Amino acid sequence: MALNLDKNLKAFYSISEVAKMFEVNESTLRYWETEFPNLKPRTLGNSKIRQYAEKDIETVRIIHSLVKVRGFKISSAKKILARNPKGVDKKVEVLDKLISIRSELQALKKQLDYLQ
Repeated sequence: MALNLDKNLKAFYSISEVAKMFEVNESTLRYWETEFPNLKPRTLGNSKIRQYAEKDIETVRIIHSLVKVRGFKISSAKKILARNPKGVDKKVEVLDKLISIRSELQALKKQLDYLQ
């Protein structure tokens, strides 16, 4: 078994860490947990402290993309996820890549404008 040298890799993330990742409130994540049955972070005992695994974070990323980035209502996002969850995941992945490329191009444009 290979040793994982990535020091940033964690098994679980707190709700506040996940909220910061996606720039949403913790209450938004709690609400999404009630609306999307496939988003169920584990909780510790009676304290109800949420622990988000990588799978949960991936689900949050898809929900965030549908609701916050693409502007779907919760009901529409639920229907889309129910119909074709794998297809949505691929589309979100492509959209994230395109947004990243756009940001890089905008940064390059600023650098070119500065040189002129």
